[in-house]
Amino acid sequence: MGSKREAYSAVKVKEKEIEPKWYAVYTRPRFEKQVMKSLLDQSIECYLPLIKTMRQWSDRKKMVEVPRFRSYVFVYIDRKFYDQVLQIHGAVKYITFEGRAATIPSDQIDKLKIIVDSNEKVETTWETRRKGDSVVVTAGSLKGLKGELISQGDRKKVLVRIQGIDQNLTVEVHSSLIELVRNPKAI
Repeated sequence: MGSKREAYSAVKVKEKEIEPKWYAVYTRPRFEKQVMKSLLDQSIECYLPLIKTMRQWSDRKKMVEVPRFRSYVFVYIDRKFYDQVLQIHGAVKYITFEGRAATIPSDQIDKLKIIVDSNEKVETTWETRRKGDSVVVTAGSLKGLKGELISQGDRKKVLVRIQGIDQNLTVEVHSSLIELVRNPKAI
């Protein structure tokens, strides 16, 4: 009598396992771009947030792109590509939580892309901050971005947590462009 319900439930569980998810892959130091290129060569969707920074050598200065998060590349894969990713030269392991590869919600990857592409001044931190108000940016290139407010000086900083890798992005936003979120659980 319950066999149809059990079969339907098993199909749903199987579909969820097949559904692609975002994962963070830890790479050897300075191998992020090589790992990304190899992933793309194998038609595996990936994301490597890059920032432009000025580097100085003894004879010249040059603007270069460096990874926003050292030794991390994000991959969007289903279970069948899971082991294939770790076969790539420079890929070390998945970032895990309680013994399982930590999945990163798609909306957090979307937030990360918005922040990196915004040309705003962004600071990366590793410490966990628990206090602060939930806010949303109301105008400008970051409109709609939700995060945690951290006051510092005349301008305000909005913290966006990237779950699974225990890192945060802090973006400086003018205080007139920030509103409190009435339902902070929606972030």
